[in-house]
Amino acid sequence: MTDLKASGRARTAGDKRKRLMVAAAEVVHRQGVERTTIADIARAADVPVGNVYYYFKSKDELVVAALSEHTRQLDLLTDRLNQLADPRERLKGLVEAWVSQRDVAARYGCPTGTLAMELDKRDDGGLDAEAGKVMRLLLDWVEQQFRELGLPEPDGLALTLVGAYQGMSLLANALREPRVMDREGARLLAWLDSLEVA
Repeated sequence: MTDLKASGRARTAGDKRKRLMVAAAEVVHRQGVERTTIADIARAADVPVGNVYYYFKSKDELVVAALSEHTRQLDLLTDRLNQLADPRERLKGLVEAWVSQRDVAARYGCPTGTLAMELDKRDDGGLDAEAGKVMRLLLDWVEQQFRELGLPEPDGLALTLVGAYQGMSLLANALREPRVMDREGARLLAWLDSLEVA
C-alpha cells in the first residue's frame, strides 16, 4: 500500500511539474518575461503558488522550464514530420505547422523568437543563450532536411527558411494580421517546390 501511495505522489508531482512547464511557456509567450509573475504561472497551471517553489525556485527557473517546453514541442513536431519519407515534404509540413499557428503568431509572435529577443535585452544575461539553443535545434533539423535533399549550402538554406518564418511571425504580430502568415507561408511552400537538386 505504501508503494502505491508513493507512486501516486510521484505521478502527481510529475504532473504538477509538467503543468507548470506548459503554463510557463504559454504565459511567458502571451505576457513576456518581465510582466509574468510566478502567481500568473501557478494560476494557469492550477497549482497553488506555494507549491511552485517546490519545483522551481525562481522565475528564471520557470523561464528555463518554458524553454524546455518549447524544445519538447519542437521535438514532438519534428518527430511527427520525420515520419514522412521525403525531406521536402517534411520541410513543407514544417511551414504548414507554422502557418496553422497564424492567429497565435499575429497576437504574440513566435514563442521562441520573441522570448529570445526579450531575454537578450536583460542585463543579467545567460538565459538568452538558452533560447538560442532551442533555435539552434530547429536550424539543425531544417539543415538536415536540405542536406538529405542533396541541395548545396544546406546551412544557408536553413537560415533562409527559419529567418523567413521569424520575419513573417514578426510582421504578422506587428500588423496584427494573420493573413501575413498565409501569404508568406504559400511563398515558402512554392520556394521549397522550386529548389532543384544539383
